[in-house]
Amino acid sequence: MGRERHKEGGYESRSIDIDILYYENIVLHSDELTIPHPKLQERKFVLLPLADIAPQFYHPILKKDTRNLLQECKDGSKPEKTTHKLYKTKTELFSNLNLIAIEGNIGVGKTTLAKRIAEEHNGKLVLERFADNPFLPKFYEDQGRYAFPLEMSFLADRYQQFTDDTSQFDLFKNFMVSDYDIYKSLIFAQVTLQKDEFNLYRKLFNLMYREVRKPNIYVYLYQSTERLLENIKKRGRAYEQSIESDYLNRINKGYFDFFKSHPEQNTLIIDVGELDFVARNEDYDTVIDLIKDYALNLSF
Repeated sequence: MGRERHKEGGYESRSIDIDILYYENIVLHSDELTIPHPKLQERKFVLLPLADIAPQFYHPILKKDTRNLLQECKDGSKPEKTTHKLYKTKTELFSNLNLIAIEGNIGVGKTTLAKRIAEEHNGKLVLERFADNPFLPKFYEDQGRYAFPLEMSFLADRYQQFTDDTSQFDLFKNFMVSDYDIYKSLIFAQVTLQKDEFNLYRKLFNLMYREVRKPNIYVYLYQSTERLLENIKKRGRAYEQSIESDYLNRINKGYFDFFKSHPEQNTLIIDVGELDFVARNEDYDTVIDLIKDYALNLSF
């Protein structure tokens, strides 16, 4: 694990630390190992969990069981049980999450990431249907004219699809992963609609939003506007080529305003500015590890 031992005295944090408390009833003393662990009876953080799993196990030297050792322990510390859980694999961890939403600005790579997570960890994939929207190409040509019908059609489609896909579990899949959350409808609408249009839109949205499933973890991929424009150009969708940097900046701001107004949501923001999780496996692993570490600190 790459640990470097230092000759100076004192305790140091370690990459990994495994202590052998007992091995059946063996008593062993050597230069490399002592069994039973010579200090287990002095540590409450050892005896408390040990009393949960082996309360009547006798110490082969002290001839006392775990409960007696705990009662006699003079350790004044107060260990606390945490909500952390151990998982054998990342797939097992993902299966405990139920629904993960991968979100981000246009061109950040959320669909690519969601697809790979679903494929590698046996997840049900929920993808946004955008290509079938007839107003999208028109919107990029004339935003003022087509913004309201575009946002209304997106809202209706997202609500129907998201409700259908997330309300039905696939018995052969461990969890669900989506490349969008329906709240993005309100974020984009606030950027594109006039004030009166947005107020009307928000009333309808609020009614729908109460009914949809909320993600256990909301992963937001943050990317600089310059890189977003490069990605948009690279993927070559003709109707996206006229997108301006100011529009992307306002969308980014809309997402962060959403995070601030919903502190109860489990939001993980990942800056992917220096990462290319599409082309480099090590960067993909970095993103997955960040999601894993965040999930391990949550309780469901």
